[in-house]
Amino acid sequence: MINKLVEKIKKTKAPIVVGLDPMLSYVPEHITKKTFHEFGETLEGAAEAIWLYNKEIIDSVYDLIPAVKPQIAMYEQFGVEGLKAFQKTVDYCHEKDLIVIGDIKRGDIGSTSAAYAVGHLGKVEVGSKKYSAFNEDFVTVNPYLGTDGIKPFVDICKEEKKGLFILVKTSNPSSGEFQDQMIEEKHLYELVGEHVAKWGEELMGDSYSYIGAVVGATYPEQGKVLRKVMPKSFILVPGYGAQGGKGADLVHFFDEDGLGAIINSSRGIITAYKNEAYASFGAEHFGEASRAAVLDMIKDINGALEGR
Repeated sequence: MINKLVEKIKKTKAPIVVGLDPMLSYVPEHITKKTFHEFGETLEGAAEAIWLYNKEIIDSVYDLIPAVKPQIAMYEQFGVEGLKAFQKTVDYCHEKDLIVIGDIKRGDIGSTSAAYAVGHLGKVEVGSKKYSAFNEDFVTVNPYLGTDGIKPFVDICKEEKKGLFILVKTSNPSSGEFQDQMIEEKHLYELVGEHVAKWGEELMGDSYSYIGAVVGATYPEQGKVLRKVMPKSFILVPGYGAQGGKGADLVHFFDEDGLGAIINSSRGIITAYKNEAYASFGAEHFGEASRAAVLDMIKDINGALEGR
């Protein structure tokens, strides 16, 4: 799957991923009015609104981008109905030939970790048959429990030719409370990066490993260090736009050939219609606003890469 991701980035010339992280407050009123009329102000009505919102955004941008990243918590808050919307979103993105990075941030050990891996990346056995459940192409994983928590995911990735993005240096302001701690003259995030590189050695694609890393756009200097620590790991970079990251900050996450990283924007794209720069589109045309935001993001990042 990492080979497909690289090829799609080359084809689209867009090293970006759209974070499908919807809150009900993001959904324009004309959609919620419709679903609440049909289902009432219920979890089902909310989930249907989320799905319709996602679908229009996907329809508006799928030809411009290689991948999407739905954050599962945004769907889980609506219970089973929300998870149905998550599944419909994943399936529809696959219909559009988009790579799906399931932002699930799971981290456990033993049979629990294996169950997460099977449910999201593998196939679950039901009698004499096997079924793919959520069926994402990549997932995000928390490495805090060590190799015991990562190995079950690696095993499934090996079987299914799928991949991981392991949290290394996250974009949130308090990440340094743990991740920046010094251990034997190295930051903890560097040690985690070294493990990511090691885990990835046994799962190589043509140019990059199936085992990638998450490094926040808000920490460009750390990104420069980690690019060297993990030369064969693709880096998923959250924090662009709404969290303050911009193209000029991100060049160090990429290799010299302009590959090796994929930049995520969530709110900056899916709520673009609420941004002053795209307000002229209006809520009725929120998908068109998202498309304009994607085009601007591509221009910003590619311009920064060309100018470095």
